[in-house]
Amino acid sequence: RDKWSKKMDFLLSVVGFAVDLGNVWRFPYICYQNGGGAFLIPYALMAVFGGVPLFYMELALGQFHGTGAIPIWKRVCPIFKGIGFAICIIGLYVSFYYNTIIAWALFYLCSSFSGTLPWASCGNAWNTPRCTNYFGGSNVTWTNSSRSPAEEFYTRKVLEIHKSGGLYDVGGIRWQLLLCLFLIFTIVYFSLWKGVKTSGKVVWVTATLPYAVLLVLLVRGATLPGAWRGVVFYLRPDWGKLLSPAVWVAAAAQIFFSLGPGFGVLLALASYNHFHNNCYRDALVTSAVNCLTSFLSGFVIF
Repeated sequence: RDKWSKKMDFLLSVVGFAVDLGNVWRFPYICYQNGGGAFLIPYALMAVFGGVPLFYMELALGQFHGTGAIPIWKRVCPIFKGIGFAICIIGLYVSFYYNTIIAWALFYLCSSFSGTLPWASCGNAWNTPRCTNYFGGSNVTWTNSSRSPAEEFYTRKVLEIHKSGGLYDVGGIRWQLLLCLFLIFTIVYFSLWKGVKTSGKVVWVTATLPYAVLLVLLVRGATLPGAWRGVVFYLRPDWGKLLSPAVWVAAAAQIFFSLGPGFGVLLALASYNHFHNNCYRDALVTSAVNCLTSFLSGFVIF
């Protein structure tokens, strides 16, 4: 079985898997919704007693047995071999919607190469009379039927939801999105084409570039007027929320969603390690990077 050519290839691969939309997109919203700074207490406890031990367990299992997600469960216990197949099916489903979201991001990136951002104004062919540009002036009336130009760009230009009658009539295929999706799947395929020999090189870009973008957005956001108000809105603690079981459930769901144990990816990545690699230290380092990234993303978003 191939081995990682460098230790950093493995660490960046694990970080690149763990740090995803769950950190940048989901954590700030869940934190703000469930008590702000107070939410960090159940989040940290769930990470210490639930997420990190399972994270370490998967790395250790994969490294010890040196096999992927399907055969490893047959070695652990033959009756559990169906778990490996279930993991692969779940991974297939996840790849469908994750790559679709990345295709949307690619479409937005291509659309941004214009003099005026298409989601910044209401004077476009896809906009409706309900479109209300709250950046257009000081006397803006916002009603329950108002729609922002960003929302209408997403629903009417990107997805063209207005051309669908429902599940029985989903509308035509958006060739622009189809092309973006094809490009994303092509990039993913060639990134995994020769196993760790190619993916170990790709992660040097895919795992580090998001941090560069987050840093740029953080500096830019900190220079905007009222930036400190967003930080207070994000972290103002509501200690009464700690008495709600739903907050603790949300913390557990977020740490599992963020670290990603149970998807079989950690098993596969660790299986390419050398047998005597210190996977305990790797688990602590990558878990800490993952959680700190979530916390940092909150400042960038808010």
